[in-house]
Amino acid sequence: MDSTEVYIGPEPHIEVHKYYAGVVPIVVLLLQAFFPVYIRSANYLELPLLVTLYFALSKRNPSSGLLLGMVIGLLQDSLSRSPLGLYGIAKTLVGYLGSSIGSRIDVEHPIARFILTTGFYLFHHAVFTLTSRALLSQRNERYITVPIIVASLVNALIAIGLFPLLDRFRKPS
Repeated sequence: MDSTEVYIGPEPHIEVHKYYAGVVPIVVLLLQAFFPVYIRSANYLELPLLVTLYFALSKRNPSSGLLLGMVIGLLQDSLSRSPLGLYGIAKTLVGYLGSSIGSRIDVEHPIARFILTTGFYLFHHAVFTLTSRALLSQRNERYITVPIIVASLVNALIAIGLFPLLDRFRKPS
């Protein structure tokens, strides 16, 4: 070995997945728009967040996670009654941080997925609330309430079943 060469060691193997997933975000956004109309308790669901988080954790590329979160968030803004940009900002940050975390830890285990989904739901809600308070001067929303915690746990339980279903859209490597 030459004196100028430095041995760094083996590179850790991080599996990056590719997907047949062009239609999944559109279907999820339509379900998110129509479920609360017919099912009152569906207000707890945040399916676009779950899809954003799943693809961000799986792709492990912060720039693609950021773009995916932005697109899904802006599409959700256009289908909801919220001002344009609030979901876009929140989901952009979730996509970026989810991709960054997904490249560093194992996110295939159901317990890790449950904990990450709960944490990211609370983070998403905090960013959404902070943005609406700062930009729109809306002071009526709280950061953490019992329904928010219940919604985070419900979404985390749904993620445990939804993420393996979305695993079926992986392209074979």
